[in-house]
Amino acid sequence: MSTTADPLAALGALPGVAESVESVRKAVDRVYGHRIMRRRSNAVTSEAALRAARGSAALSGADWALEEVRRRTDFGTDDEARVMGAALRLTAEAGQLLSIWRQSPLRVLARLHLVAAASDESRVGRPRQAGEAVDEPLIELPLPDAREVSGRLDGLADLIIAGSSAPALVAAAVVHGELLALRPFTSHNGLVARAAERIVLIGSGLDPKAVCPAEVGHAEQGRAEYLAALEGYVSGTPEGMAAWIAHCGRAVEFGARESTAVCEALQRGAA
Repeated sequence: MSTTADPLAALGALPGVAESVESVRKAVDRVYGHRIMRRRSNAVTSEAALRAARGSAALSGADWALEEVRRRTDFGTDDEARVMGAALRLTAEAGQLLSIWRQSPLRVLARLHLVAAASDESRVGRPRQAGEAVDEPLIELPLPDAREVSGRLDGLADLIIAGSSAPALVAAAVVHGELLALRPFTSHNGLVARAAERIVLIGSGLDPKAVCPAEVGHAEQGRAEYLAALEGYVSGTPEGMAAWIAHCGRAVEFGARESTAVCEALQRGAA
């Protein structure tokens, strides 16, 4: 990452990023301009949250049909059900942490892990320590050691607290990518990373009503493409970083498209 005073803004200047930012803005504007959003935005937000949770869980190994998520009430019976339950809890919790994020992002990340894990084990709600294993089987990239994790988390927190002139998409992509690269907790890192991306997109004002769920778009692009784009982020090259930001941009666009379809269904009285 750039060593300039505003490294996120420097990423925003990478080739192709401005185009991604503009494309995302247009997609978001289309949803917010829909007539249904003037009358039933709460219904669209609720549906988007459900679909966001389903998408995030799919990337963590629980790829359920949307109607199965609606139908189920017990999310503690097996591994996939627990993943889905964690995703649903995180999606609900993210909106409650917006005011804390800019002042204390590490506190928010700890809270997200507590919510996801739903456990009082000593390893929950804090960054992993030296020698602790990480249960994140779907991400096979080299794992940074605990010392590097601590330093980079502090650096990420400093960036968030300092603020940036970078577009919301860039900030959200960096938060998401950094957390996936670090896997700072002993479990649920993917779910936490996507919830943190959600917080940035909402809190930045890009998607204040949470109706453009990037989680949907990440799942729609597929796990293989998700992991390939993440490798670009981890490489640290300008091309790799730009490709990751573009991937996250497409995810937001797909989420916006999903909610536009929800608006159309509500308008027809079919949802």
